[in-house]
Amino acid sequence: MLPPSTIEAAATLLTLLRQRSLTIATAESCTGGLVSAALTAVPGSSDVVLGGLVTYSNAMKMRFLDVPEAVLSDVGAVSEECARQMALGALRETGADLAVSTTGIAGPGGGSAAKPVGLVFIGMAQRDGSTRVQQHIFPGDRDTVRAETVKVALQLAMDGTFPN
Repeated sequence: MLPPSTIEAAATLLTLLRQRSLTIATAESCTGGLVSAALTAVPGSSDVVLGGLVTYSNAMKMRFLDVPEAVLSDVGAVSEECARQMALGALRETGADLAVSTTGIAGPGGGSAAKPVGLVFIGMAQRDGSTRVQQHIFPGDRDTVRAETVKVALQLAMDGTFPN
């Protein structure tokens, strides 16, 4: 499902992490493990990738990533704050140096005027406590939204950790 260019981006990220002796983990909702799949599609990734959590339901987000119930009830799972809390939770739970998270509405249903299909929040958290979250609205069908989310999540991890 993921194009070769996405696997190449994952390989580049892993090389950069390896050069700096850093590890990565994922916390995914709308991508259902595709970020982890891209990373682990690269041979030898196990020395850098600690693991990933697919937390599709709110209950799983709270239980395994410690996303506060107030975040989910006040702003919802598809929000900047949820993406931030998911990434921070992945850091806490895995001990990684860097974590990326994805939460959004991949479609084809589930959207609203306030949160349309294609709305995605991609988060990143680093061991030093810094976080970044990007909001995107990706056009296209479910597969396209998910594939674009993976691509941007990998890029966010590279840009945030290894600025030019």
